[in-house]
Amino acid sequence: MITNSFIERAKKYVRLSNDHDLSGIKCLFADDATYHSEYFGTYQGSDAIHAMMTSFFARFPDAHWEITEYRNNKQNGAEFTFVMTGTDISTGEPVRRHGLERIYFTSTGLIQHIAVCKPEQ
Repeated sequence: MITNSFIERAKKYVRLSNDHDLSGIKCLFADDATYHSEYFGTYQGSDAIHAMMTSFFARFPDAHWEITEYRNNKQNGAEFTFVMTGTDISTGEPVRRHGLERIYFTSTGLIQHIAVCKPEQ
């Protein structure tokens, strides 16, 4: 797979996330994908990831990610720093989170793994 397509695929994932398009997002993941977030934990399999995202968007119904630059990570993927904003409906409080996200793809272009890291302190 050409490395520029990793960036295009990462952009598509972020665009679908900003649109809260859960069915579109689910189609991007390999069945045996994994997801690890320093904010929300580890999930294995596309069904578990989808359930986590469904819960996430219910809790943050206005979640939005701002990305300034996408980079190839030289390991079959792309990475980017982000600022996520939204409102936590469980508290009514606004949320603003910074982080680094790395997305790794299969040879067929599906998401194999996502790692979401908190910014270095």
